[in-house]
Amino acid sequence: MSKENKKTFKLEIGGKDLVVEIRDLASNTNGSCLVRYGDTMILATAVMSKGSAKAQDFFPLTVEYEERFYAAGKILGPRFIKREGRPTDEAIITARLIDRAIRPRFPKNLGREVQVVITTLSWDSQNDPDVLGLVAAFNALNISDIPWQGDMASARIGRIGEKFLINPTYEERVKSQFDFIVSAVKEGNELLLNMIEMEGSEANEDIVFEAFEFAEPYLKKVVEFLGQIKKEIGKEKIALAPPAKDPDLEKEIKEFLGSKLEETLYPKDKSLKTDGIGALKEELALYIEEKYPGSGKNKYAQDFFEKETDRLVHEKAIKEEKRPDGRKLDQVRELNCEAGILPRTHGSGLFMRGETKSLSILTLGAPGDQRLVEGMEMSGKKRFMHHYNFPPYSSGEIKPMRGPGRREIGHGMLAEKALMPLIPTFEKFPYTIRIVSEILSSNGSTSMASVCGSSLALMDAGVPIKAPAAGIAIGLMSDERKNYKILTDIQGPEDHHGDMDFKVAGTKEGVTAIQMDVKVHGITKEIFKEAMKRAKEARLQILEKITGVLANPRPELSPYAPRIITIQINPDKIREVIGPGGKMINEIIDTCGVEIDIQDSGLIFVTAEKEEAAKKAVAWIENITREIKIGEVFEGKVKRILPFGAFVEIAPGQEGLVHISQLSKNRVNKVEDVVKIGDIVSVKVIEIDEIGRINLSMKDIK
Repeated sequence: MSKENKKTFKLEIGGKDLVVEIRDLASNTNGSCLVRYGDTMILATAVMSKGSAKAQDFFPLTVEYEERFYAAGKILGPRFIKREGRPTDEAIITARLIDRAIRPRFPKNLGREVQVVITTLSWDSQNDPDVLGLVAAFNALNISDIPWQGDMASARIGRIGEKFLINPTYEERVKSQFDFIVSAVKEGNELLLNMIEMEGSEANEDIVFEAFEFAEPYLKKVVEFLGQIKKEIGKEKIALAPPAKDPDLEKEIKEFLGSKLEETLYPKDKSLKTDGIGALKEELALYIEEKYPGSGKNKYAQDFFEKETDRLVHEKAIKEEKRPDGRKLDQVRELNCEAGILPRTHGSGLFMRGETKSLSILTLGAPGDQRLVEGMEMSGKKRFMHHYNFPPYSSGEIKPMRGPGRREIGHGMLAEKALMPLIPTFEKFPYTIRIVSEILSSNGSTSMASVCGSSLALMDAGVPIKAPAAGIAIGLMSDERKNYKILTDIQGPEDHHGDMDFKVAGTKEGVTAIQMDVKVHGITKEIFKEAMKRAKEARLQILEKITGVLANPRPELSPYAPRIITIQINPDKIREVIGPGGKMINEIIDTCGVEIDIQDSGLIFVTAEKEEAAKKAVAWIENITREIKIGEVFEGKVKRILPFGAFVEIAPGQEGLVHISQLSKNRVNKVEDVVKIGDIVSVKVIEIDEIGRINLSMKDIK
């Protein structure tokens, strides 16, 4: 593209320019753009397949977020590779963030594959690429010919003291009470919340709501800004053929189903646990195939069955306030908790909410067990980790087990964010902490169940957390006439057919994490506020159950957990603890059976399975680093003899010289006449010179 065809658009947000460049760089895409904020720059591309994808029951959208080491001026990766590998957990979280925002804005009858790729080209260490990636994705889809409905914006909000901040820097986010990312859709003059991702330090619900109100004018400016770009250079959207209708088949399916669907979804006997919906769906498939063999009508029938189920679940909730399991709209399922159920682990907690069951297991490790993180945005160590496993048996399925997928990584990270503000500081509790949540049975909101189970595991292990946390999922059933009902603790068909999944975790004092996505265009501020209120009520109820099992962390660690003893030495003595080529520290480790981690400040952590081993190593280190004082008396071993005196080891690694004149009160002609190598002798410190050399005396010993 020639220079004159490059289009540049600017909008001032938060004291910086949001710059969008439209250039013919990714020329084979349906839409692409460069977006810059500060010196952080993103390339966003959107591509749609030429034909429809194979028949499937979900919209074939994929979102990829690509971190590039060059963006941060780094050469990273394993020694013999030195390039980007599989996406980091953080990149996967960002990809899911963008996916959750844009997915509801595609037409339901779009059967073509769509892929959105966000690539970070430049990173200035001040402005996070994730929100920029959201805005870039919106714009790439906006100006493309892909039938996407647009009118979206996104922003990050922080709060330091009483002041809200728009798009805070990394440094400001460290000081902020919370990190709040929101995407919104403009409909008329109203903004509807479309996606939320938030982590905070027990933030008050009212303040979280105020954060969105603070963001509103900025979001509207961005929507209008992107709308202007679309108006000026956007392509005409590809027209979609209206979905084919078969009224006769629909009528026949309704007649076949009769009252079966309602009786299956809303059984009179709530205690019966059956896979009624699945069985009814199979029954319909057999009926259609037998009556219309090879006609291809089965796919239509299955889609219509889903629509009928969706309609019924919505109508029952909105008109009758009726739920499949008979609960009230604000009622939490039956709760049960246990702690310490695994005999040899360092901590464990089992949390059960209805049929959803999460078993969380905690392991404590040495400071050296911290995870090394090497990425575009962050390189360092991570001492608290939460991992989430969702085996196929948890949902009664059979699938290949190939390690954690994006969903498992996302759910694990959400629970980690919810618990992180409650973890004691390294100075107070220098252990590395890893929790694994095994989902044993799934029927809605397993990520929030893992928060609850992990709180129990932390307290069972004796980790001095600030407070236990709990999580809950709030749902929504709404219709086009703006009637709606909010559902507490969604499960099964409410999760699958509902309009919102609003997950909130926190303590009695406030919120530590929120994740919201919707299947409708968005939710109003009123729904947002009411959902937050419902979540708090449910959270307090769950916390009461958790603290009924364990009110506080256990006073002692598990006998199977390692013991860490911390000592502070003079940083100048570190080299003496390590010894030449690591000889001394390796001798301590091998002899005592411990792990030793040394910080530049002189802080040393000694970790051992048995406390006695740790104490032995600590005593050894204290002797090595002991500050010898004039006048002290030691029992030492003669290590070397020279013509002018004998060197005596008075502490591990510390020797002093007994000059020949100090060996005895009588005249000594030859050192060997008084001492021999290996002798244990009593010596007194008589001098320490300016470079630390120690002079000893035997004759001054009384």
